[in-house]
Amino acid sequence: MNSELENKLKNLPAKPGVYQFKNKKEKVIYVGKARNLRSRVRSYFHGRKTNAKTGALVRKIEDVELVITDSEIEALVLENNLIKQLKPRYNIDLKDDKSFPFIKVTNEPYPQIYPIRKVIKDGSKYFGPYTSVKSMRSALRMINRIFKIRSCKYNINEESISGGKYKICLDYHIKKCDGPCEGLISEKDYNEMVDEVIKLIKGKTDDLIKELEDKMQKASQELDFEKAAEIRDKVDQLRVISSRQKVVSNDFEDRDIIAVAFEGNDSACSIFNVRNGKLIGKKQLKLNLKNGEELPEIYNIIVRFYYGEHTEIPKEILFECEPSDSELLRKWLNLRADRKVKFIIPKRGELKSLVKMCKENAILQLKDIQLQKMKREGNVPFSISALQRDLRLNKLPRKIECFDISNLQGTDSVASMVVFVDGKPKKSLYRKFIIKEVVGPDDFASMQEVIRRRYTRVIENKEDMPDLIMVDGGKGQLSSAVEVLEHLGIKQIPIIGLAKRLEEVFFPLKSEPESIPKTSSGLKLLQQIRDEAHRFAITFHRKRRNKRTFKTELTEINGIGASTAQKLIKELGSVSAIKQTPIKKLTTIVGKKKAELIIKHFQRE
Repeated sequence: MNSELENKLKNLPAKPGVYQFKNKKEKVIYVGKARNLRSRVRSYFHGRKTNAKTGALVRKIEDVELVITDSEIEALVLENNLIKQLKPRYNIDLKDDKSFPFIKVTNEPYPQIYPIRKVIKDGSKYFGPYTSVKSMRSALRMINRIFKIRSCKYNINEESISGGKYKICLDYHIKKCDGPCEGLISEKDYNEMVDEVIKLIKGKTDDLIKELEDKMQKASQELDFEKAAEIRDKVDQLRVISSRQKVVSNDFEDRDIIAVAFEGNDSACSIFNVRNGKLIGKKQLKLNLKNGEELPEIYNIIVRFYYGEHTEIPKEILFECEPSDSELLRKWLNLRADRKVKFIIPKRGELKSLVKMCKENAILQLKDIQLQKMKREGNVPFSISALQRDLRLNKLPRKIECFDISNLQGTDSVASMVVFVDGKPKKSLYRKFIIKEVVGPDDFASMQEVIRRRYTRVIENKEDMPDLIMVDGGKGQLSSAVEVLEHLGIKQIPIIGLAKRLEEVFFPLKSEPESIPKTSSGLKLLQQIRDEAHRFAITFHRKRRNKRTFKTELTEINGIGASTAQKLIKELGSVSAIKQTPIKKLTTIVGKKKAELIIKHFQRE
C-alpha cells in the first residue's frame, strides 16, 4: 500500500456514499456503496479476505475516490449509474436494460406506440425491457390487431387538425385506424383506447375484459349497437389471449419470480412476470460473473439493474434466497413504486413451486449458453473445461483413467480401471485386474500393483498416456500410486485422489485436501467417474466371489462344472433329489454324457 492511499484511509469520513477503487493506471476497477465509508473501505485492507476475488482486487488498488451522499439510498442509485457507465472489472456485469428494446407510448395528444431501444426522458411511457425481440414484436402485433392505434409519425394536435394539415391514409379505409389526423376520433376516446393498450401490456387482461364488457353493456343500452359489436369483437380476441396465459397462482397477485443458475463465469437469470395470477412474460438476463461471487450479492445486482427507471415493479418479488442489502433494496423499491414491495423466499407450497420452475428455466438457459461456448471452443464439454479450471491443469483432461480396489475381508481382491474420453465412458478401454502379489486386505499395496502393471504395459506397448490419472481414495492411495509412477519415470501426468466422505480432492505433495465447489460440473464429473470405477470393480469382485463360493458335491464330479451344477439345482432343488432322479430325466436336463457321469458317481458311493 502506497503512502498516499494509506493517508486517505486514515482520513475517511464516517458518512454514506460511494467509493471507487483505482489501479496504477488510474482506471476504476471497483465501485461500491456504504452507509459508513470509513468502516466499509477500511475493511478491505484490515479485515479478513472472504474470497480470492477480494484478495486479487485489494492487491491492485492504488487509489480510492469518494462521493459523499445524503443517504444510503442515494448512494445505491449513484453506484448503479457508475457501474453502468464505467463497467469496472471487479463488479458483476449485467447487460444493461437500455440495450434491450422497450415499447414506447409517446407523450402527445394522440400517442404513438412503437418499439425503441434508447430510453429518453421526454415524458413518454416505456414498457419492458423485452429481453426477447420476438416476444416484443408479438406483443406489438397483438396490439395492432385488436386496437386502432395510428401508425403514422405525424405531429397531430388541434392546430394540425383544424388546419387540415394531414389526410387520412389507407389504414383508415381498412379499419386499422380511426383517423385522428382529420379529427375523426376525439382526443378523449383515443386516449381511453391507449389506456386499454397499457393495461394489456401490463398483463391486466382480465381487468380490461371486465371494463370492456361494462362499456359494451352501456353502448347496448344506449342503442349504439355498432359500437357494442366492435367492443364485443375486441373482448372475444382478448379472451383468446387470456386463455393462452398460464394460471400459475390462485391468489391472483402481481409478482415477479427471479432465479439464477451459474457455473464458474457462466451464468443465466430467468425472470417470470406474473400478473393477476397468470404468467404473462418471461425475461432472460446474462451476467458476467467473476469467480467467488455469492448468490445473495448476485440477486442484489439483478434487482438493482432490472428494476431500473422504466421497469414495472410488482407487489411481490420471489427469490430462492434473500438478496444482500435487502432492507435497503426494499426501501429503494418502495420509493420508486410509491407503495410497499415484499421480498418472499418461499419454503413450501405453490410459491416454492414457482421458484423451482423459474430455476429450471435458468438452468436450461445456462446449458444453452454452455452449449454455444462448447461449439466455439471445438465441442469440448463444459465439464471438461470446468475440471481443468478446478484442478488448475495445464491442458484439458480429455482422457481420464480412474482406478478402484475391491475386496471382502482381504479375499478375492480385484481392481478396476475405467476410462472417460471427453466426459463420456469409453467401455472398450475398461480393464479388470486380479490382485496377485498382495496377501490380505492391503488397499495401498494393491493400488501400487495395479498402477505398476497398467503403466508398465502402456510404456512397453507405446500406448497414449491419459491426460489425468485418478484413484478412488484419499492421501494413502494417492501416495502409493505416485510412488510407482515416479519409479516408472512418469512425472508429467497429473494425478489426484478423490475421497468419498467429504468429496475432497487430494494432490501429490500436499498434506491437506482441497474442496471443489459442490455446484461445479467438474466435481460432478469426478464423482461420476469414481462411481463408475466402483461399480465396475464391485461387479467383477462379485462374479469372482460367486464362482469361488459355488461349490457342491456335483462340482467335485470330473466333467461337471459350476454352470451344470447350477442348472441341476435350479431344476431339481437339491443334491439328494438329483440322486433319486432317473437317468432319462437327467439326460433331458444336461445331456446323456453328463447324466451318465452323475449316475456313475452316485453308484460308486
